[in-house]
Amino acid sequence: MNKTISLLTLGCKLNYAETSTYERGFNAAGYSSVPWGDGADVYLINTCSVTETSDKKSRSIIRKLHRVNPEAAIIVTGCYAELKREEIEKIEGVSLVFGAKEKNRLVAESLNFLEGREMTREDYERKGLAEEYREISGETLAAYSVGGRTRSFLKVQDGCNNFCAYCTVPYARGESRNIPICEIVRQAEAIAASGTKEIVLTGVNTGDFGRTTGESFLDLLKALDGIEGIERYRISSIEPNLITEEIVDWIASGSKFLPHFHIPLQTGSDIQLRRMGRKYTTDFFRDRIEYIRSRMEGEGKPKVFFGIDVMAGLPGETEELFMETYNFIASIRPAFIHVFPYSRRPGTRAAAWEDQVPEAVKAERVHRLEELCERLNSEFIEANRGIREKVLFESKEKDGNMSGFTGNYIKITRPYDAGLVGKVSDIII
Repeated sequence: MNKTISLLTLGCKLNYAETSTYERGFNAAGYSSVPWGDGADVYLINTCSVTETSDKKSRSIIRKLHRVNPEAAIIVTGCYAELKREEIEKIEGVSLVFGAKEKNRLVAESLNFLEGREMTREDYERKGLAEEYREISGETLAAYSVGGRTRSFLKVQDGCNNFCAYCTVPYARGESRNIPICEIVRQAEAIAASGTKEIVLTGVNTGDFGRTTGESFLDLLKALDGIEGIERYRISSIEPNLITEEIVDWIASGSKFLPHFHIPLQTGSDIQLRRMGRKYTTDFFRDRIEYIRSRMEGEGKPKVFFGIDVMAGLPGETEELFMETYNFIASIRPAFIHVFPYSRRPGTRAAAWEDQVPEAVKAERVHRLEELCERLNSEFIEANRGIREKVLFESKEKDGNMSGFTGNYIKITRPYDAGLVGKVSDIII
């Protein structure tokens, strides 16, 4: 009888890449992927713990899946699993929990449990798992997503050594570490062989690549740029102090890397940046934005898309400090602001501080920043009208239309044409 598995992902693009990798392993072992509502034999939940809301959602989903099929095995991994392992193990229905440094063993050990015996190396080879799940670099899981998408998320780095005052990520994902360039190239070639045209590089602190292998992030970019079949690359997120002028100059020189940068800011107040342990000032952040624009924009060229992360209501954020953030963002004119309220995370330095901001104040500041985002995004789109760009159209059809994204991440919609799916097309915005 064919066994089934349903995989659910919460949180970041890195989790999606890892879940896709787990899925390929289970599929190779004979498990068919099904929607969670169909009553699978096995459920795998890749959790998030960036906020208390994320924790609650993870718990709720685990309990819901157990109600859907009480006989199913439930496997839990991800950041919540690392931070609250004992809490998860007490939830009814949970069979296995895998933390940050156990992900390489997740598929193999899950199969041991599910099949009721210790599998041999020959079993793994017969099931096609030996190559996919060998340990690549210590405790770092190599991962990428494929299947049914125009783009693939490729994991190049994991963990973080920054220990910012508000953040649990270093505790949830461990120290900064990475997979060797040769292995990442092998995976990118597999992605290219699947017909995917665009790769998004993902990591917890992506620009910190090379810490465990002695390689550099720029070396990685250059190696990936030469892979045949991949036409476009994006960098999902990179700290402002790690996107060097050398990297910017190389990207601007004619590489496959797109004019699209997601750069965490978190707060536009120098007082708050120092207190939270961030490694830059607002002047440095502004200079980096201006340098990228000076190298990549020009007459007839598309504007660079800048997305930034901002937290509203960090401890100690007065109305005056909030307005410093608001005015700073308005002055640097990003295309998009990913706004979220500060969430008090146990175990972090900021959680112990007494000058916490009331939830109602956080919500009001989030709203003001979201309104600013709408205005800045509209201005960004208007500034690009009339410019020639390239769009990679996706396969999904809605109301007779299809959509895709320009290199600088503007969504373009047009009447559906099957001949354009997965192809990069010239358009005038």
